[in-house]
Amino acid sequence: MIRYPLLQDGAIIGVTAPSSGVKEPLHGIVKQAICRLEKKGYSVVCGETVWTQCKAKSAPATERVLELNAFLQKKEIGMIFPPWGGELLIEIVDRIEYDLIQPKWILGYSDISVLLLVVTLITGIATAHGANLIDARGEYADETTAMWENVLATRSGEAVEQFSSKLYQKAWDHEHPSPCVFHLTESTSWQAISGEKNVSIRGRLLGGCIDVIRHLIGTPYGDVPKFQKNFIQGEPILWYLENCELGVTDLRRSLIQMRLAGWFDHCTGILFGRSDVSKPIDGYDVLDVYKELAEELGIPIVFDIDCGHVPPQMTLVNGALAEVKVRSGTASVLQYFVP
Repeated sequence: MIRYPLLQDGAIIGVTAPSSGVKEPLHGIVKQAICRLEKKGYSVVCGETVWTQCKAKSAPATERVLELNAFLQKKEIGMIFPPWGGELLIEIVDRIEYDLIQPKWILGYSDISVLLLVVTLITGIATAHGANLIDARGEYADETTAMWENVLATRSGEAVEQFSSKLYQKAWDHEHPSPCVFHLTESTSWQAISGEKNVSIRGRLLGGCIDVIRHLIGTPYGDVPKFQKNFIQGEPILWYLENCELGVTDLRRSLIQMRLAGWFDHCTGILFGRSDVSKPIDGYDVLDVYKELAEELGIPIVFDIDCGHVPPQMTLVNGALAEVKVRSGTASVLQYFVP
């Protein structure tokens, strides 16, 4: 059975950096985000790892996991909200005290998706793929990003619906900060690789940043078939994946590895987030990758969804039962918080 945490009004939010911390010149944006949360009525507790960064990580693995375990085990902390992603969260997955985790939301993306996926696979506690802490620093949030609070305040047994964004951000413009953080200028359009205008998919959500979660394959922390058997009674999985830096052939190799490892067994579909890094190689592009995968697996594939490093993004809950409907470029995601 899947266990769903509940974000309460006035909850204590724990900010820790299990991957990358924040160097001193950028401390201001973290403080700004914390201030926004406090104005919403939350209490915020910050760990020491948030304020440091050295050699591609916030602190040595022993320090990061010590702080993370403390936050995960404190009942009074209702949510963990890392500042952002990073590179080396995988260093600590074998040191987390999974049996002692008190159910609470963990929200984030990028390298944080390793933590999210591992916690759900091993414990059956739902985790949330969506905004990082620094995305909450704006004067206001766009409609898509703002849904994280509604999603995390959904009770077990209930459902929450989200809709595709109207616009997405093509490029950052740090010289001209936006009141809502993101510069949303391009029209959003979710597409099916089959070319069909109307597509519906239903399954238990699992996913994250493919660059990093692929390294869980073959380890005790990436046993997807075991999760299906132990926590969702064999129900099919609906994967969502987003690509931060992988070239098109590396993406293809990673997806084949996932298939060979059984990650796509009993899978109803795959949703791919927008990405601006997959440049063609010898005429082979990302759409070719999607087409080949759809043919091999015999399942629908939808791409350019609101997920990942090209914002904004929905809040997708690992373990939740989801119904995804795409209608001529627009989409809805209805998530049922069923055990």
